[in-house]
Amino acid sequence: MGKPNEGRSRVVIDNVQPELNCGHFPIKRVLGEKVLVEADVFADGHDHVRARLLWKRDCEDCWQQVEMAPLGNDRWRGEFAVEHLGRYVYTIAGEIDRYGTWRSDLEKRMDAGQDLKVPLQTGAMLLEHFASVADRDDAIRLRKWAAMLHPSNGDPHADLEAAAVAFEDEITETVRRYPDLALETRYGRELRVFVDREKAGFSSWYELFPRSWSLTPGKHGTLRDVAARLDYVAEMGFDVLYLPPIFPIGKSFRKGKNNSVDAASSDVGSPWAIGSSEGGHTVIHPQLGTMEDFLQLVKRARQLGMEIALDIAFQASPDHPWATEHPEFFKKRPDGTIQYAENPPKKYQDIYPLDFESPNWKGLWDELERVFSFWIEKGVYIFRVDNPHTKAFPFWEWVIDELTSKYPGVIFLAEAFTRPRLMERLAKLGFSQSYTYFTWRNTKDELIEYMRELTETPLREYFRPNFWPNTPDILAESLKAGGLPAFKSRLVLAGTLVANYGIYGPAFELGENTPAKAGSEEYIDSEKYEIKTWDLTSAVSLKPLITRVNRARRQNKALQSNWSLHFHSVDNPTILCYSKRAWDSKTEEDNIVLVVVSLDPVNVQSGWVTLDLEMLGLDRDDRFIVDDLLGNGQFVWKGATNFVELRPQEIPAHLFWVRKGI
Repeated sequence: MGKPNEGRSRVVIDNVQPELNCGHFPIKRVLGEKVLVEADVFADGHDHVRARLLWKRDCEDCWQQVEMAPLGNDRWRGEFAVEHLGRYVYTIAGEIDRYGTWRSDLEKRMDAGQDLKVPLQTGAMLLEHFASVADRDDAIRLRKWAAMLHPSNGDPHADLEAAAVAFEDEITETVRRYPDLALETRYGRELRVFVDREKAGFSSWYELFPRSWSLTPGKHGTLRDVAARLDYVAEMGFDVLYLPPIFPIGKSFRKGKNNSVDAASSDVGSPWAIGSSEGGHTVIHPQLGTMEDFLQLVKRARQLGMEIALDIAFQASPDHPWATEHPEFFKKRPDGTIQYAENPPKKYQDIYPLDFESPNWKGLWDELERVFSFWIEKGVYIFRVDNPHTKAFPFWEWVIDELTSKYPGVIFLAEAFTRPRLMERLAKLGFSQSYTYFTWRNTKDELIEYMRELTETPLREYFRPNFWPNTPDILAESLKAGGLPAFKSRLVLAGTLVANYGIYGPAFELGENTPAKAGSEEYIDSEKYEIKTWDLTSAVSLKPLITRVNRARRQNKALQSNWSLHFHSVDNPTILCYSKRAWDSKTEEDNIVLVVVSLDPVNVQSGWVTLDLEMLGLDRDDRFIVDDLLGNGQFVWKGATNFVELRPQEIPAHLFWVRKGI
């Protein structure tokens, strides 16, 4: 082993957090958020060290910097805010703090009553050194302070007065503007941050099938029908309208009702069997309308404060133009025919999966990138990507980087209910949000354990959960067994545990919970295979409750992020209690939300909540008001222990806004 380029750099930088895969992947933030960075920074011997956090936008040359604060045991912390979309980089620099070391030693000598002549001379030399590299104004000040440090002719009192100059904070601040770049240690990696727009971190999704949105029962709905009735969704407070695939549906091997392999001539097929003689992924299904109709829907959604999210499923029906124009995009059977999709024992004869090991993989990648770009140019900046874990990881890393570079602000939701490592990898590759296991986490212990994994481990740096109580593919066991009370509690959990959530409606608000068969997660008469008629005026609709939950989410800053989530003790295993807290710059005060949810859809449940008052910013004897934003009244609480009672047939949850100072 040879000598290093600069063997006098003595500082060590280690255990930097956050750092993903040795810096290969970026962490995620949204506009205005802070990046909190910690590291071990130390050196041999007893010299003091200083650590600086450096950051810049990827497109900039000059670094910005801030001094990191010592946390003890050689751990340091610093932070910076991200104020632009796109890519940032950050790293850490450490060096021997010569002035800080000298000042600390001087203080010890003063306390011991030692002679200060030589230490003062040393300090003056240090300040002269800094003056030699400082700008003109700082150099003048540093030389003045150096002159004040020169020792007297043996007068201890005068020396003490001179020494006192060394402890002025202004000197330290000035000296720190001139780090010793030649001898500093720079962390070996430049780590990355990807900054999304706010909606990537806080959004409320509503999914609907346009073909079921006609006012005439049984008639195929259109995009114009959706635009005409969009107020219904807006009134509930959703800001993302998610549409399943709106492209032509293949006729070959079309699926009938309830996923039957024998379709009648009147069956409309699955929207995920994409492509016909009318076109593929860049064409509107003729029965839904025209491209002009789609553009008008995008416009109407914006007028109502919403965006359109489009489902992108990279697969093809046997009738898709790709099947004839690019047969090399697909896997072949031994007889040369294209292999349809299978997940043994299930068969999907109406779908051809793409082959990412195709000899023409570059052409395939370009074609798929073109699909995204086409819809972005039409005004779609949010995509729900179907089964991304069944496509090649390198493709996603490339295409998301390409698209976010060309179109800042585009958002991708990964629909991947699969193994944890695959879901995590997709998030690292660039997916803005991710589906989760929320649907299958039902008990108090399961929910607490899962939420702590999402919010208290390194996962929180890059994996943004999006909670869905139901989807067209998943009718959760909790909803089947618990009826409307379970729908209510799962709504509150989804909308308050995390900042991004969605529902598949109108099935959700109308309490649709009949499975295709016992033990199945499929709906009977699933909307995936037929046109449904929904009674949006039904008396059992949960629309009023959904509206209140979404209003609370918009009005409370605490519900717009995940990291402040904190669980509180309840002496009843069927009641879950948690809080979120955030500084609201608009009101210039803490915003505190406390949620209490019963997990029992049948019985009245009660218990004593024991609050962690410190986490809420409250003192032991404080009286405070809790306003139930779901309409269940206002209460005055005092101290840590308070009583709750929840009735599932009414509203099995409290969503409290906590007001201090009563």
